[in-house]
Amino acid sequence: MKRLLKIIVYTALLGAFYVFTARMLFPLPDIADRHNEYTLPVSMATPIGAAVGAESALHPSKSGILPLRDGLGALVERLILVETAAQSIDAQYYIWHDDISGILLLDALSRAAQRGVRVRLLLDDNGVPGLDGIMAALNSQENFEIRLFNPSTVRTPKYAGYTFDFLRMNRRMHNKSFIVDGAIAIVGGRNIGDEYFDVVEDNFYVDLDVLVAGPVVAETSTMFDQYWNSQSVFAVETIINRAGSLDDFSERAAEIAADPSAAPILHTVRGAATPGYIDRTKLQEWTDVQLIADDPRKGQGIATQDQLMINQMGTILGSIETRLDLVSAYFVPGHRGTDWLSEIALSGKDVRVVTNAMNTTDVPLVHAGYTKYRRELLKAGVRLYELKLRGGTSDAGLHPLPLGLSGASLHAKTFAIDGERVFIGSFNFDPRSALLNSEMGYVIESASLARRVSNGVDGPLLLASYQPDLTPEEKMIWQEPLYDGSLVIYQEEPGASWIDQLTIAVLGLLPIEWLL
Repeated sequence: MKRLLKIIVYTALLGAFYVFTARMLFPLPDIADRHNEYTLPVSMATPIGAAVGAESALHPSKSGILPLRDGLGALVERLILVETAAQSIDAQYYIWHDDISGILLLDALSRAAQRGVRVRLLLDDNGVPGLDGIMAALNSQENFEIRLFNPSTVRTPKYAGYTFDFLRMNRRMHNKSFIVDGAIAIVGGRNIGDEYFDVVEDNFYVDLDVLVAGPVVAETSTMFDQYWNSQSVFAVETIINRAGSLDDFSERAAEIAADPSAAPILHTVRGAATPGYIDRTKLQEWTDVQLIADDPRKGQGIATQDQLMINQMGTILGSIETRLDLVSAYFVPGHRGTDWLSEIALSGKDVRVVTNAMNTTDVPLVHAGYTKYRRELLKAGVRLYELKLRGGTSDAGLHPLPLGLSGASLHAKTFAIDGERVFIGSFNFDPRSALLNSEMGYVIESASLARRVSNGVDGPLLLASYQPDLTPEEKMIWQEPLYDGSLVIYQEEPGASWIDQLTIAVLGLLPIEWLL
């Protein structure tokens, strides 16, 4: 016993020495003397500012919305806005890939900076693998500045930073926003990468963004500034100790532009990026839109309860009178969330939850966390829909759905309440979004948009998902309605071998739910 105690003490001392030494050798940069930077005021002299200002004047105090359901369309909207920008672009993302969509956007941003547009790019350091050289190169340009959220001070291997600074690096910036000329913003669930924009066939996520104009854009810009100037954010040049080559980036951009998959995207952008673009867009609806976001102090672990988005949502979303439709790619409700959803369902209200099935999730650990609460939710009357692989049908049959359910895996994060309002943003219904990652989104008063989400759950989703249920003996089953009107019933989780099921059961026993 004494020997074991000595081993524990020596191990703890060695670990403490390692952490202390590593932090001394790889310290975070000193930002005490850094000056705050802020959004440039909206100018009516810019094409986008003038068009939005004129349209907004017809709808005082309201914000215009345009849902972006189609992946390629969402990428094209961003590229056209960059080409049309005349003053500023502020973008904030969790993931940015070195692929067709990522490089096309970076190249467009680089050209915007060269024509005098101020570009500020705020990226989570976990989501930019292999981009150090490109970021250093772009950051060296005039008018182009990149900052990283909770970066690793060890660049190779980057994840070594977790071994001595785990609590800080475990807090990530999951926010996603794209603001152009301070007049238009795109917010939602999509990161920047081919799988989010349906660029590569058979390899994409189902997701949803919304383009907005009007007063909520100013709030979004203020929120961006708060993150940009926060204590968790550091300039690229203070983190990446290597020179970047603009010539190398130009070669990479030319290589991507020559890719056959990029040709139709670039053709569409070149034909639409004109000063009259915003007039062509015709925002679908002008209504009340409210921004909710975590305080950036969450990245330091010092945000108070009232500064957390999870504690704002109940008040902002309001009471649920008849129905809640919850779409969450990563759904781990925990005891608190399970009790909340169960209470709503037991009170006679309709609660429907859409998440990934076992064979469509890209994070098995999260699925393991979800399965622990599935039975309790079903007992309370919550209806569950697990999106199956490609919906079991052709793209032609599923693509027009409100959530575009033809994708390989669900990635959207959307709530629809009482057929009257919706939430669109980055927030997953899981402990990580609630307590660790910073998140953001819009609450939109729109009966038409809420109905589209609910109608999708009521109709086509029935044929695109497995529906877990309980028999009278409380045994789990999964129902799969088919297009010919027949019904397949599974006694075991569809798409999961006995090894998969055993793995999920073992993972569910691990005390790591707070990390999911």
